[in-house]
Amino acid sequence: MPLIALTGGIASGKSTIARRLAERGAVIVDADQIVRDVQSPGSPVLDAVAARFGAEMIDASGALDRAALGARVFGDDEALAALNAIVHPAVRDESQRRFAEAFETDADAVVLYDVPLLVEARVDDPWDLIVVADAPASVRLDRLVSLRGMSADDAARRIAAQVSDDERRAIADIVIDTSGTMHDTLRQTDAAWERIAAR
Repeated sequence: MPLIALTGGIASGKSTIARRLAERGAVIVDADQIVRDVQSPGSPVLDAVAARFGAEMIDASGALDRAALGARVFGDDEALAALNAIVHPAVRDESQRRFAEAFETDADAVVLYDVPLLVEARVDDPWDLIVVADAPASVRLDRLVSLRGMSADDAARRIAAQVSDDERRAIADIVIDTSGTMHDTLRQTDAAWERIAAR
């Protein structure tokens, strides 16, 4: 019943790796989805966000205005820390609940936590292995511009706002280089699966 963490910078190919490992049998717990779930309309987290950052963070439908919140905290370390103090504990609790649920359903499951902010928030959890999706910043910037339609300046700011590639590599048990072809990424991911399954 291994518990695996998968992390990587923005546009690093993490989703491709997660999909491949799901095809091989891993149960995926998606941190981004949990963030959306704990911030759903009427949730205590959303109420706390509105109390801290203002009612204008909630749109007309009662949902979080992600663009407004992003504009409020991006580049403001104090505001980002305040947001993280609201969101991270709820995400941690819900992720632990989903891990337990997966293992209760299948004691032999391989549970993979797809978590962008592992270094920032979750590195001390009891992972059996940490997998890092890795690509140079220049490759990730090109992906953000060509595949997601960002401006080069916005893409560069997003990359710069995250922890460094060296910090992610420092915690990795397995590094998957996603800068090459899809075939290369999938080959490395399959090799990682064999190592995971052997545990």
